[in-house]
Amino acid sequence: MSADTWLVAGLGNPGPGYARHRHNVGAMVLDELAARIGAGYTTHRARASVATGRIRPGGPRVVLVKPTVFMNTSGGPVAALLQYYRIEPDRLIVVHDELDIPFDDVRLKRGGSEGGHNGLKDITRVLGTRDYLRVRVGIGRPPGRKDPADHVLSDFTRAEQTDLPLLLDTAADAVEALVEEGLLAAQQRFHGR
Repeated sequence: MSADTWLVAGLGNPGPGYARHRHNVGAMVLDELAARIGAGYTTHRARASVATGRIRPGGPRVVLVKPTVFMNTSGGPVAALLQYYRIEPDRLIVVHDELDIPFDDVRLKRGGSEGGHNGLKDITRVLGTRDYLRVRVGIGRPPGRKDPADHVLSDFTRAEQTDLPLLLDTAADAVEALVEEGLLAAQQRFHGR
């Protein structure tokens, strides 16, 4: 792969029963990106669905990856595809749900703590580094005493579903900005919303 190639992994759980859960928002963002670049997914032996294309004609190339394993074992497919496409971890962007960010907000960072997110923990463990980019898609904390695990494994509320397309669009814009503008410029653009 050329030096302008990025691997973008959207985290979620496999199967239709999980498809609309908050925990699958990373995979939903990848579907938005795939639609934008006009790319269809194919099944890869690394246990993932993969779509490739360019952000814009002549622009950077992206390999969009949705692991077809459960969230807490995302590291294997991501590492295998980085190796397959010969992409270094510093050109990896992981799109995932984030409890500690309010719904309808997106934050960007490189490295740091996984914040209890089992998908990130497994990616870090397998890669041996935390030094990769993250698009953190806010799903908010659960109301009252609801267990956070139950919250992430439930569908968005009816009110949230109304705003969900805008959130997915914003997160997809953030991925494109990371690829084309770099982290600092993208943070300035999205953290000030």
